[in-house]
Amino acid sequence: MSYKVDFKNVSTVGFESSPAAEALAGLRANEARYYWNKYKHEFVTVPASEDPKTLAWIEKILAERDLTFPYKPLEVSNFEVDGIKMAYVFYENGLSVNVMYTLEEGGKRAVGFKLSDGIDIPAEFEGKFKFARQKSKLAGTIRGSFFVIKGEY
Repeated sequence: MSYKVDFKNVSTVGFESSPAAEALAGLRANEARYYWNKYKHEFVTVPASEDPKTLAWIEKILAERDLTFPYKPLEVSNFEVDGIKMAYVFYENGLSVNVMYTLEEGGKRAVGFKLSDGIDIPAEFEGKFKFARQKSKLAGTIRGSFFVIKGEY
């Protein structure tokens, strides 16, 4: 069942099992607000179990850096806007992973990581990534990092 993310009335729908449900919902709402303000695109998620293809695509790209996560994926999103394929996965522990993949040859392609307010940096990132902080009215303090995608997917 799909969920159109409402960034005006933040809801934990889909994240009830997460110990970071409120913060993760704020992070998801923050992403929804960004896509609405920049592209007038409605951010829609589905349970990860309903879209294994998107999750597999993200995991294939993460393998480029030998990253695998033992966390339960709760929701995914997959859409195209302005010639950019975007894909998201929101994990139960409060981690969000997004892939920005410009379809045009030579365009920007990267994987972004965002940590919900209050969660520790997962062990998989230690020594590999530095996280910058960003303040959000919806999500509190978001810590984020990224890597540039080298392969073709």
